[in-house]
Amino acid sequence: MLGRRQELNLQFLQITDALLLVVAFWSAHTFRYMGYGWGIFDVPIAPFTEFQWLLFVLVPFGPICMEAQGYYEHPTRKEFGKSLAQLGRAALVLGIIIAFCAYFLKLNLESRAVMPLFAVFASLLLLLRERGTIARYRRRVKTGALREPVILAGTAADIRAFRESFTAEQVMELVVVDELNLEERTTDDLAESLHKHAVGRVIFVGGHTQLAQLQEYIGICEIEGVEAWLSADFIRTSIARPDFDAFGTKPMLVFRAAPSVSWALMCKHLFDRFVALLALVLFSWLFVLLALAVRMSGPGPVIFRQARGGKNGRPFTMFKFRTMVTDAEMQRDELQRMNQMSGPVFKVEKDPRVTRIGRFLRKTSLDEWPQLFNVLRGDMSLVGPRPLPLYEVEKFETTAQRRRLSMKPGITCLWQISGRSNITSFEQWVKLDLEYIDNWSLWLDAKILLRTVPVVLFGFGAK
Repeated sequence: MLGRRQELNLQFLQITDALLLVVAFWSAHTFRYMGYGWGIFDVPIAPFTEFQWLLFVLVPFGPICMEAQGYYEHPTRKEFGKSLAQLGRAALVLGIIIAFCAYFLKLNLESRAVMPLFAVFASLLLLLRERGTIARYRRRVKTGALREPVILAGTAADIRAFRESFTAEQVMELVVVDELNLEERTTDDLAESLHKHAVGRVIFVGGHTQLAQLQEYIGICEIEGVEAWLSADFIRTSIARPDFDAFGTKPMLVFRAAPSVSWALMCKHLFDRFVALLALVLFSWLFVLLALAVRMSGPGPVIFRQARGGKNGRPFTMFKFRTMVTDAEMQRDELQRMNQMSGPVFKVEKDPRVTRIGRFLRKTSLDEWPQLFNVLRGDMSLVGPRPLPLYEVEKFETTAQRRRLSMKPGITCLWQISGRSNITSFEQWVKLDLEYIDNWSLWLDAKILLRTVPVVLFGFGAK
């Protein structure tokens, strides 16, 4: 697992476990408090407000004690007994901290039964969370969801030594789709391999003697928006931002030309799924009405499915309400002379293939709503460069055009709120996408979403 991603996952698990400790303590107190009325205990205890000070100990020190006992190390290879022993040792240390606070700070802890109950409830919740995490991890490994395709570049000996150093987790999570021997292959070979395998990063393991040559290879990765991982501490780039990361125990210098893994990006993905699910639930009635309207407009499926280029060019199936006649794809070549968009993109004003209901759906952007399912699946984001059909992606003329693929595609983007169909230059479209990628932030996403509302309501730039 990548060092930064591993660190973020660890922090996420610690926050989750801290919340579980709060739930366990509240449950333990409630059980003891209500137990007096049920006849389980003979003596009543004070309400929860008298015990709240313990949360200021449990929340910060609980995950710290567990981490100190190695609870978060190698979770996929841990036996149940080892996890239980680690939790027991962590509980002992935590108990000492609580006793210290209660004694020296003169804090109330009148019911000793609450703490044993808390230990039982906390152990159950934490072990269930851990087993669930392990089961999910193994399931994703089995289905290949975690198998990230990568390219290794360097000398044959360096590549061989690097692969031999893979940990068990790295073997499960990575699939080397190509090995680029820098002594035999060229930068053109690297570009071809990037297009063929749709990878998100290339790992350079060459020595310092190849630095001059590596500069050219990293330049290819930079302009295509693919991460370049290098075990060196100096390379100058004009677009990509250099950063340090870790590959197992090896320090790496990473050149990123797109936003890297961060809490902000994780918040973006969580927000995407939450809003998509909320919109699908709240407007399910509208989906039904639109589906009926499309069905009554003529023969053909309600949902139009098309292969689009996702992040790094990886194909996915995008959903839209059908707005054209069923043989629209076969008529595209006949209408090519009417194309109003420069470059590989095909756009026709007053497209004769569009149905009557299709024109309304396009004008109001309601045809895009089924893409909320793509957002739920993780193929798309609410905000990001618009995904293009694979046949258009294959016609990209410059490497800068491919760099727009370095971020997950979205339902709306700068192009969408800047006139969309009024923009007839694909280079201008690409410029807007690269502006978004280079300046991405949660605040920029928020501004684009807010500006999308009037565009959708009033149909600005839609045709």
